Amino acid sequence: MGLLEGKVGFVTGAGHGQGRTHAVRMAEEGADVILSDICAPVPEVDSPMATYEELTETARLVEKSGRRAVVGVADVRDRAALQAVVDEGLREFGAIDVVSANAGIWRPRRFLEIDAAEYDAVVDINLGGVWNTCQVVVPPMIAGGRGGSIVITSSAAGLRGQAPWAHYVAAKHAVVGLMRALANELAGHSIRVNSVHPTGVETFMGQQPDLPRFFDDPLFRASAANMLPTPLLQPEDISNAVVWLMSDQAKWITGVTLPVDAGNTNKP
Repeated sequence: MGLLEGKVGFVTGAGHGQGRTHAVRMAEEGADVILSDICAPVPEVDSPMATYEELTETARLVEKSGRRAVVGVADVRDRAALQAVVDEGLREFGAIDVVSANAGIWRPRRFLEIDAAEYDAVVDINLGGVWNTCQVVVPPMIAGGRGGSIVITSSAAGLRGQAPWAHYVAAKHAVVGLMRALANELAGHSIRVNSVHPTGVETFMGQQPDLPRFFDDPLFRASAANMLPTPLLQPEDISNAVVWLMSDQAKWITGVTLPVDAGNTNKP
């Protein structure tokens, strides 16, 4: 029996990267999965956003694992669109038990180079998107009476003052506060809330044309450096931790910041 057998999951940012591997691992462990992604560019960052074709490919991979998938397009900044995706999943599956609030964007940029539009996009997606996700999933989780688990994707930048990406650091620290508050508020409903904190992961976020100009920046190098001998993790490395936090193996764990970071946040 899988770690999530009989559960229903919801994943934001499921079109590619960590969101896709989270969804597939959840399915491999027995969960049916509701999948959401923006499926459109975000002009304020240069990394490629998922396409609708990529989102449906994630659904195909979930189904290949023997589980069912519901697909919906939603920008996490748009609560009504997220609500519509969740409602469609509830019509199909009847419940939501485990949630990966994963959608996010990142762009390296010196503090004084960050304009208002880029700041708003980074904070609204990385923080506001998590807020909106929790707002739409918590009511059906409470109503279902089955408890559950919400795992928020923060970052090593949510535990350290990394640079040069202050807007991202601010948002990723903020979701830790939200996670801790919700862990307390939802404990009486047996809903656990935790965050994972990856170091650099080999995904679409690293496919930005202006990224190489930062490689010799001492701040960038110090922020990206890991203690264990690897420059980047694979998305599956984070998915393993996410699924474990969702499972009954972690049934008494809530309000925890779990680094999956090759020692990035434990440097001397």
